[in-house]
Amino acid sequence: MTLRKGFKKVLVVFWHVFAVIGVLATVILIIGSFRDIDIKINPDYEIELEKYSALLQQAGDYAPDTTSFNIHSLSDSTKAQEIKAYFNVDSIVGCSTSTWDKTLRLARFVASHVPHANQQVQPEKRNAIALWEYTKNVEPAFNCRLHSIMLFELLTAAGINATFITCLPKDSTDSDCHVVNQVWLPELNKWAMIDSDFNGNYATDKSGTPLSLAEMRERYISGDEIYFHDAFAAGSNEICFYYSYMAKNTYWFASWETPTYDQETDMQNSNTGRYIRLVPPGFDPFRTGADSDDIVTSDASQFWAKPSNIQ
Repeated sequence: MTLRKGFKKVLVVFWHVFAVIGVLATVILIIGSFRDIDIKINPDYEIELEKYSALLQQAGDYAPDTTSFNIHSLSDSTKAQEIKAYFNVDSIVGCSTSTWDKTLRLARFVASHVPHANQQVQPEKRNAIALWEYTKNVEPAFNCRLHSIMLFELLTAAGINATFITCLPKDSTDSDCHVVNQVWLPELNKWAMIDSDFNGNYATDKSGTPLSLAEMRERYISGDEIYFHDAFAAGSNEICFYYSYMAKNTYWFASWETPTYDQETDMQNSNTGRYIRLVPPGFDPFRTGADSDDIVTSDASQFWAKPSNIQ
């Protein structure tokens, strides 16, 4: 009788173990199914995606022109050391060896500490340290542009070639745009988009290779799949929204020619440099301002060129 009772107890334990495994497997399968159909959960997002993809298809191919510019970030070893010490950047990137892994760790740091919001009080200074202090003493969150400026300075301090790009729609009455970062991955000899806002997102192809903004735009046009990764927090509905949202905001782009630390702390500073706008041929960009030094171009190869300090 004792052996039989013991055997029954063992069977009961095994039954519970397999039951738990079964439940977990089911949950994983369900989650996996949702991940595979992220962009199909809400039909409204699919309609938006088709509309904005069609606009990109109608825009026509970029073309070289006679404009001359060189987009590259400016280094400042003193500022870099100040930021590295303040945030303990080395501990954030840890023992990472690849540029992309370091990028993800820094983006996760920003995304996990600073939520998205349209701030009510504008920060007096726009640099990584001042923005961090702003979240502690003024408002706990801020918009995509400030996210991108903060992450840009952390990336640059970590020795990663980076910039922040404004992504804009075709419709001049649409007051919404989005700002993200791009990093140069020397291991892959290419740019990659990283977004610490909206809980953090990045895009890859099916094999997991990070995509640049240019590659994302091309895939919207061709219909090739883009795999967005909400690695830092968000859920499937946000990925659905993000898929169509970026289709809207990859019609044209704008970037500082020489972004550096404190790039936008004082927008009246004459040393902020030129602003470069990449547009489809024949498109008249809005929000251009009055600065005659700014450049409008359709030369994508120049706009997306590798950093000048890369051989």
